[in-house]
Amino acid sequence: MNQSIKIDPYGFREYDARWLYEKDINLEGIKNLGKGLGTQIINHTKISNPRIIVGHDYRSYSEEIKNGLKEGLISTGCFVEDIGLSLSPMVYFAQFNLNADAVAMVTASHNENGWTGVKMGISKGLTHAPEEMKELKEITLNKKFISGKGTEKLIKNFKEVYERNLIDKNRINKKIKAVVACGNGTAGIFAPEILKGIGCEVIELDCELDWSFPKYNPNPEDLEMLHAIAQAVKKNNADIGFGFDGDGDRVGVIDNLGNEIFSDKIGLLIARNLSTKYQNSKFIVDVKSTGLFKKDKVLLNNKCETIYWKTGHSHIKRKVNNEKALAGFEKSGHFFFNPPLGYGYDDGINSAIQICHLLDNQNKKMSDILKDLPTTYQSPTMAPYCKDEEKYKVVEEVVKKINDIKNNNIKIDGQEIQEILTVNGVRFSFADGSWGLIRASSNKPSLVVVTESPVSDDRKKKIFEFIDKLLQKTGKIGEYDQKI
Repeated sequence: MNQSIKIDPYGFREYDARWLYEKDINLEGIKNLGKGLGTQIINHTKISNPRIIVGHDYRSYSEEIKNGLKEGLISTGCFVEDIGLSLSPMVYFAQFNLNADAVAMVTASHNENGWTGVKMGISKGLTHAPEEMKELKEITLNKKFISGKGTEKLIKNFKEVYERNLIDKNRINKKIKAVVACGNGTAGIFAPEILKGIGCEVIELDCELDWSFPKYNPNPEDLEMLHAIAQAVKKNNADIGFGFDGDGDRVGVIDNLGNEIFSDKIGLLIARNLSTKYQNSKFIVDVKSTGLFKKDKVLLNNKCETIYWKTGHSHIKRKVNNEKALAGFEKSGHFFFNPPLGYGYDDGINSAIQICHLLDNQNKKMSDILKDLPTTYQSPTMAPYCKDEEKYKVVEEVVKKINDIKNNNIKIDGQEIQEILTVNGVRFSFADGSWGLIRASSNKPSLVVVTESPVSDDRKKKIFEFIDKLLQKTGKIGEYDQKI
């Protein structure tokens, strides 16, 4: 008896797809997703047998899901090339290396065990944008499938090709002692090997694969994971600590004193390091990132421009591509490097390598390099619960209120709002460089709140209190995942 098809429409997110497996999507639903994706790829490429790179992360059910997805793809006429257990960046790299037409990576990244999902892309180095996700949703839910005769082949040992590509061009002279933490996610079988390969002395932390994530989710924005890395750095007297997410496209960084460095600050340090060699470059950062980029003396002296853009790896990646920027940095730890440094996609291990180059180039400890940046007081990324079907309306409501506050010159902690940026939710800034952000999360039923002040920790908190009050008034907000 055929199993009925189950696909929750809300699983189609802004730039990837994520579901709780069997509760929100079943195997028949996955097969239909494969048919939808195959149809979409054929429509876009105008090739009847496009070649598609497929990989999967290390969750107990990921291979089963990948097989269902492949079955759907093959039924539309796609030629599937399966590279096996992978990181997302390894799948993106394979599209360049094997000159394929599209990619599909089965992963729910850092989401809790039970979640599954697919990251996909057609143009090399780019993942689906919202309009492509919308189109995929339409094709899949309305079953507008093409039927064809596809094939499948396994690409053996591609892991070595990916690792060699990163190691061979990135060897360092200094013996950097690095804690490499993978939260028991898939990066555990890649990151230590590659960083040893470029010349680091590696101390491994939770690099054994365990899909139950016994300690915490592999998420470099998770304070618990960052604290564990900090302890290991101090205990081992390491130069740096790296924390990789579940599918290896993001990295979190801890300095030699065990302090967490938010990824946007790391981005600024890397941008400074690159700007000397690559003057007149453009950098793209997301709206959750520090305000320091705009007025940074080193970047301005090297005639570099920074553009603030929508949060989300797909958005930043696309903007880096469209603007021909040298690099892009996202607060969540997605970094993107265009040629000659990379292929434009996000690779957490390549990002860690760029940080090793930064340490290799300067005769300073990471904590001293950080001291060159002006101090700012930053909140972590905070996510109050808000239903998927309500979160965008709540943000619209808040945008109106903040515009009213600005237009009526109402002060927040004695400051008037000077600038409002609405490319993604609302980011409002003050003359002293302090700012706050409210946006809808792209992959969870929640909002995202961030605040920063170069003036004081107190001002950062006051801006958060202002935001929280606005949100509570909507009556649509639940618990925060973490709060300052």
